[in-house]
Amino acid sequence: MTLSWKWGGLLLGIVFFIAVLLVKPIGVSTQFVILDGIIWDAVNPEIVVEDPQAKHGYASPNPYLDKGGGKYAKNVANPLNYSFVFVLAMMAGAALSAFLRGWVPRRERAMPGIWRANYGPETWKRHAAAFVAGFIVIFGARLAGGCTSGHMMSGMMQLAYSGFLFTAAAFATAIPLAMWLYPREEEA
Repeated sequence: MTLSWKWGGLLLGIVFFIAVLLVKPIGVSTQFVILDGIIWDAVNPEIVVEDPQAKHGYASPNPYLDKGGGKYAKNVANPLNYSFVFVLAMMAGAALSAFLRGWVPRRERAMPGIWRANYGPETWKRHAAAFVAGFIVIFGARLAGGCTSGHMMSGMMQLAYSGFLFTAAAFATAIPLAMWLYPREEEA
């Protein structure tokens, strides 16, 4: 049950169009900050407080959560908002897709064949590389003020110059890096 790239792209475009039309452009990296804030707030309830003086009704002693008049603080206090639920729905959609395809083969769940062909079967290497890569991606997304879904997909859909520039830079970097990191094909 594989979807061709043409149908996948068309469906993705329709979903993005509906999202922008009904709510707002899609972006997910901020939700990592919101999740951190939810956990932090559970440990220290003083990190997000109601504040009638704040633009969004909430404030935080943490400057990042307090920026935009407490916009992020409000999302931490009320996590069942469009963006956070969207991220949870993405994970549920991925699980549903895997279920409908008969799950992912056990060998592939531990580590993709292309990784095994290039770096061996040690799972600790794969986990360490995934952690470091994830850290670099989320750090870059926060530094850039948005992630690939925000800059590349939503930005280009809105014909934003920054979206096209980001996409060109991402592909100009990602393709040579992938060719360098994975010179050998996947194992049979």
